[in-house]
Amino acid sequence: MQLFYAPDITLPEYTLAEEESKHAIKVLRLSVGDTLHITDGRGALHLCQVVSDSAKHCTVRVVESKYEFEKRDYNLTMAVAPTKNIDRFEWFLEKATEIGVDSFVALETEHSERRVIKPEREMKVITAAVKQSLKAYHPTLEDITDFKRFVTRQFEGRKFIAHCGEAVKGKSYLASTLQAGQSAVVLIGPEGDFSPEEVRLAVENGFEEITLGTQRLRTETAAVMAVAMVAVVNTL
Repeated sequence: MQLFYAPDITLPEYTLAEEESKHAIKVLRLSVGDTLHITDGRGALHLCQVVSDSAKHCTVRVVESKYEFEKRDYNLTMAVAPTKNIDRFEWFLEKATEIGVDSFVALETEHSERRVIKPEREMKVITAAVKQSLKAYHPTLEDITDFKRFVTRQFEGRKFIAHCGEAVKGKSYLASTLQAGQSAVVLIGPEGDFSPEEVRLAVENGFEEITLGTQRLRTETAAVMAVAMVAVVNTL
């Protein structure tokens, strides 16, 4: 299956953007009559047939549509402090998208080593992962967000903060405490971890302290492990 991302797709016919048209015609060598799939990133998956194989303006006609394609019964938001080496943060975005995440938040914390990201660049990484892993839901990305403001927001579902310090109220293993079908927000700190004050603030605002195991993990590894745990809990 060749998947293209077009949040503005129109039915019954749609013309791909020039870059996507070039990829379809020049790289994939599609021609009139060939088929491809397009998602709007909101759960719709359209089977389309090429009706005009212009390398600049490839036009397709939708012949079959599926809605809520592979929709999960839970929502997952990952709020993660970007790594100093942005490649590692982008690796996390890619792998987490492949596994299944609804929202990403770039978290600014007391010990953050990176306080600026390039949302357009990071969205390209996410979009590429959506297409590669054949997802019909495109995660959102929130730019650098202050920790204190984030933890005081209202969220549906359970709220977790993973940290390596002493527990304020006690830690649970994420894979053991989360139940299938429960939506979740998971906070992952920088390599210097969350400060004790940040942990206390999160707990005061309803976040549950969690551990991801006994091993010492890099920020991006811990974040991917958390996403994988949530996926496994909802698969068993």
